[in-house]
Amino acid sequence: MSFGQAASRGRGVASAAPCPCGSGESFAACCGPVLRGEPAPTAARLMRSRYTAFFVGDADHLSRSWHPRTRPGAIEIDDEVRWTGLKILKVEAGGPDDADGVVEFSASWSDGTGSGLLHERSRFVRQRGRWWYLDGEVR
Repeated sequence: MSFGQAASRGRGVASAAPCPCGSGESFAACCGPVLRGEPAPTAARLMRSRYTAFFVGDADHLSRSWHPRTRPGAIEIDDEVRWTGLKILKVEAGGPDDADGVVEFSASWSDGTGSGLLHERSRFVRQRGRWWYLDGEVR
């Protein structure tokens, strides 16, 4: 299972609540603005917003943040999957002045019949001042 294959739906997050991505910031200060369409300042912040989009079931954000060259025609949301935690393992480049970056992460999930851990190395590119998810290699 990869972030390109599954998501959870319908879990709202209050602005003052801790962000689901585990940054320690509030949702309003972290992923909320990016989910509303503001550009992510770094590849890691875009990665965190994509995890949060899976957490809340925001397929529109997933589509908007996926590079048009590699984006699938449709993103299916799996109502049974619940994303339960994100750990950023390694970040390579991906800063405000970089053209590309890599974010390696693990994300835990459960689906009512079991649980698991997704370990992915995601590639990002920055074009015209905006970060895009390019693709990922599941490990």
